Amino acid sequence: GLFIFLIYRKTYAGVMYSSSFGVTLVGLTMISTFVILAVTSNVVLSLGMVGALSIVRFRTAIKEPLDITFLFWAIAAGIVLAAGMIPLAVFGSVFIGLVLVFANKKSHVAPYMVVLHCANQDAEKHAMDFLQAKVKKCVVKSKTVRADAVELNAEIRLQDENTGFVNALSQIPGVESAVLVSYNGEYMG
Repeated sequence: GLFIFLIYRKTYAGVMYSSSFGVTLVGLTMISTFVILAVTSNVVLSLGMVGALSIVRFRTAIKEPLDITFLFWAIAAGIVLAAGMIPLAVFGSVFIGLVLVFANKKSHVAPYMVVLHCANQDAEKHAMDFLQAKVKKCVVKSKTVRADAVELNAEIRLQDENTGFVNALSQIPGVESAVLVSYNGEYMG
């Protein structure tokens, strides 16, 4: 259970990390081991447990799809341990952990979103020319034009870790504000 928790913490890529979910993974492994040990010792108890567990359901929404993998991994590890197949539990968990670590490897180039509020199209053009000269990659994601303003959202990739260009960007005449936001490619719904 602790190994599963450590892999979960290392590979988590969501918006808000929940330490209680990590504790749940450890607890779920121990609880499923406890239940299977009890069920294997008595046939009557096993039938009762099947009936009792059939009414249990998750009421908390799973926000990250990968979290379901960790839940089933914790349950499976507990069942395999209780069945006495300790080598299978160890080697299976190491294999699954390696697959999840390498499959969920984070990119070294962090994407950012730049939100620009410009007074007019000339300011927008100057700001975009300046931005494209300062970053490795710049892609416009959305643009809102009103009678008195232009709002632009662009995904960028930095050339290095220096974010000082945002200060200079906000000083361009006609640029009302420039906001830099870390972005992981996923939307919250």
